[in-house]
Amino acid sequence: MDGLFKTLGDQNRLRMINLLRKSKLCVCEMEVILNTTQSNVSRHLARLRSENVITYEKKAQWIYYSIHEDFIKKHHLLFKYLEDFMDQEPLYQDDLKRLQEYESSGENCETLKRHEKKIFAS
Repeated sequence: MDGLFKTLGDQNRLRMINLLRKSKLCVCEMEVILNTTQSNVSRHLARLRSENVITYEKKAQWIYYSIHEDFIKKHHLLFKYLEDFMDQEPLYQDDLKRLQEYESSGENCETLKRHEKKIFAS
C-alpha cells in the first residue's frame, strides 16, 4: 500500500489518472493534452502500471491505457475520493477541457504523428 500512495503522490500521475478515468488514451495523446514529453508520460505510466492502477490494450501499433477495473474494485473509496478531488480542482478540470478539445478535433495517434500538429493555442 505504501507504494500505491507514493505513486498517487505525484501530480503528473494524478493528471494522467484524471484523463484516463474519462477516456482510453495512448502516450502520444497524453503527451499533447498534458503538454509534456513522451519520455515523461511513459515513465509515469510505467509507475502507474507497476501498482496496477492502469492497464493497457494494444490496437495495431498503438497502446491504449485505461484505469484498471481491479484497481477501482479494490480501492473504490480511494478512487471515489480521487474523482471528487479532481472534479473540484481547476488544474484537473483544465486537463479535461483539453481532452474534450482533443476528442473534438478529429485527431488521433496516427494523425498526430504524421502532422506533429499542435491542437491547442496555449
